[in-house]
Amino acid sequence: MKIALDAMGGDNAPLEIIKGAIFAINETDDINLILVGQKEKIEKELEKYTYDKKRIEIKDAREIIAMNEDPIISVRAKKDASMNVALELVKLGEADASVSAGNTGALITASQLKLKRIKGVLRPAIATVFPTKKGHVIIMDVGANSDCRPEFLDHFAILGSKYAEIALGTTNPKVGLLNIGSEEGKGNELTRESFSILSKQNHINFIGNVEPHEILNGLVDVVVTDGYTGNIVLKTTEGTAKFIIDFLKTEINNSFIAKIGALFLKGVFNKMKKKMDSSEYGGAMFLGLNHISVKAHGSSDAKSIKNAIKVASVFVKENFVEKVKIEMNELENREIN
Repeated sequence: MKIALDAMGGDNAPLEIIKGAIFAINETDDINLILVGQKEKIEKELEKYTYDKKRIEIKDAREIIAMNEDPIISVRAKKDASMNVALELVKLGEADASVSAGNTGALITASQLKLKRIKGVLRPAIATVFPTKKGHVIIMDVGANSDCRPEFLDHFAILGSKYAEIALGTTNPKVGLLNIGSEEGKGNELTRESFSILSKQNHINFIGNVEPHEILNGLVDVVVTDGYTGNIVLKTTEGTAKFIIDFLKTEINNSFIAKIGALFLKGVFNKMKKKMDSSEYGGAMFLGLNHISVKAHGSSDAKSIKNAIKVASVFVKENFVEKVKIEMNELENREIN
């Protein structure tokens, strides 16, 4: 398969992006990459590495969409931006998926413009994977749709369930609605109406409301919410994880006794760090489109890029888009009947 990689997108482009591409090539045998961006810069970076040159090609794209640019204006004005060109390759069938660590808003805009929504999907959504006590949980939307209708969250539940089945191998994944209380009548108008719709559906395993403090307990496999709330949850969780790790480092370094204790707990700390490391989980999937578009974190390092490429490859292999299309078609038929 071929994956188009936006080599110029992200805070650490193109150095970490290309390094991650090399990691992916050297650790797999079925992924070929198209590095999209300014050819001379990509070639200069590639000279540093040993790799199978038959598995990487370069697609020249002269423009770059900066992280602070207006998403809609930049996508429409910069036709030759690396992000736009990578998605165009997917649209034309020259690549099977796209991966970018670039401007999130621009990627959302460009992905929807070029790849289009799957028939029946009201709004595509960004899904990300969180670690829990029991394994992992998928949260969506985490930024694509700030304002939502209950029907959107219903479709998020369908998309998230399919994601859990494919990415996590979860059978009949449990779906929860993010809310301020577990009781049915809790929340605002959106959550109350969403609860009513989700509880009547038989195409998902909806178990009810989930409070924020329960997300990481492993109570459910999929959590659905609007993009505004989901993005706050994502950034708060990432910030909390970083605070805990930084706090432990500081306290251990300030105390000789703590350093001794840390030696005995080194294995535990390493496990915790790995579980909380967002780079372990690759990119966030943009679900509900006719092709695969993966958003890596803006500050992604090579490891994160490598894993984002692998995430994209899994969804290509598993024919995720076709499975969603079948699900949405069946849902439409059930509603008609």
